[in-house]
Amino acid sequence: MNTEKSSLGKPFLSKRFVGIAIVLSLLFLVVLPAIAAEDDFVLGIYGNANEDNTIDMRDLTYVKLIFFDEKPETKLADAKYDGEINPLDFVQIKLIIVGKETELTLVDSADRIVTVEEPIKRVVLFAATGSAEAIRVLNVQDRVVGVPEHVKEAEIFFPYLSTLPSVGKWNAPDYEEMIELNPDIVIVGSFRCTENVEKLTPAGIPVVALDCYNQETMTEEMLKAGYIFDTVEEAEEFIEFYEGCVDSIADKTEKLSEVDKPRVYYEYSDFLTVNENTADHLLIVTAGGINIAAEKLGSGTYSNYPILDPEWVIVENPDIIAKVDSKAAQGYEVDDPTEMKAVRESVMNRSGFDHIRAVENEQVYVVSTELTHGHLTHFVHLAYLAKWFHPELFEDLDPEAIHQEYLTDFQGLDYDLDEHGVFAYPPIECGGDLAGIPDN
Repeated sequence: MNTEKSSLGKPFLSKRFVGIAIVLSLLFLVVLPAIAAEDDFVLGIYGNANEDNTIDMRDLTYVKLIFFDEKPETKLADAKYDGEINPLDFVQIKLIIVGKETELTLVDSADRIVTVEEPIKRVVLFAATGSAEAIRVLNVQDRVVGVPEHVKEAEIFFPYLSTLPSVGKWNAPDYEEMIELNPDIVIVGSFRCTENVEKLTPAGIPVVALDCYNQETMTEEMLKAGYIFDTVEEAEEFIEFYEGCVDSIADKTEKLSEVDKPRVYYEYSDFLTVNENTADHLLIVTAGGINIAAEKLGSGTYSNYPILDPEWVIVENPDIIAKVDSKAAQGYEVDDPTEMKAVRESVMNRSGFDHIRAVENEQVYVVSTELTHGHLTHFVHLAYLAKWFHPELFEDLDPEAIHQEYLTDFQGLDYDLDEHGVFAYPPIECGGDLAGIPDN
């Protein structure tokens, strides 16, 4: 870049100053890391000059090297997001590092560039349940002033958030209420984000999309939320736990040959499945399974959720059937698995299914939507899938223990899974206890 265009003007760059700066820059090159590897995520916050997964003094060093033409300019180096690389970016990066910035520019989950004023004191949530769970992970639920109807209805799982004003259902948002609550920020999902922005931007309310339910983007989204709310330490603590759970499974399944992986039919409502472009598909693959519908396409807006011909499923003859159910009594408010059991039996009794390997070997499983669709707890669902797909490989894996640790340590809930909750059927025996339903 041309330093003569610095907002501080030419006098700022005396020859003596430039000479000293270049010498210091060369010293910094000794310890400066390279641009993040392609397989690492890049934290989408302006100020992440070296494009790795955090903002620290290395970014300050890197942006100075850009300023003095010693390094190529990167997309996120413009910390002040004013179109120039100059000493104001140095100051902004320092402020972000210590959590004292007055504004923050980021790339949200809908791939939008958004600037928010800091600190954030009033938040309206209008996204999937995962974002509300993330808010509690970060210990900032006291800043929330409004929630979507599905959070308000979850009184046991969200004892505090459920008492807050409703801002509508996912398909019927109450924009007047959102505006009336005078939030500093509204957190939405990437789905339907465009409409949310069109309705709220004229009122001067920043909209940030954060999904917090996809394994592929979970770590970056949680860390990004940590920067938004100045709770990076809490975010990093959860990420260590989360990645430990996921990696302990992926490290084993990635060594499996294709022959050793079961062919899986994965279903939501009757014969509605998922293809390779979905978060559920990634769970199947990470758990060591093969999604038989990976290349199938649906129609319209829901092209990634095709509806299959029953005869096609029978011909494919899957080794395992995993059904995500939302209609049976289930979740945190239920202790009796009777309805989940009935769902399983109805799948096994479908016409023509009696000759499918999954049915013949009784490898038909039902999981609650509380663990997957739109929830941060998808990693618990992953643990159940891994246990079902490869019981010998994951002999010591206890999905319910993972779930319990999450609820106690990261959600702050006094909830005993040995006594309450129906999340998976049939249950799995782990050390004499039952995972998925109450032990009694």
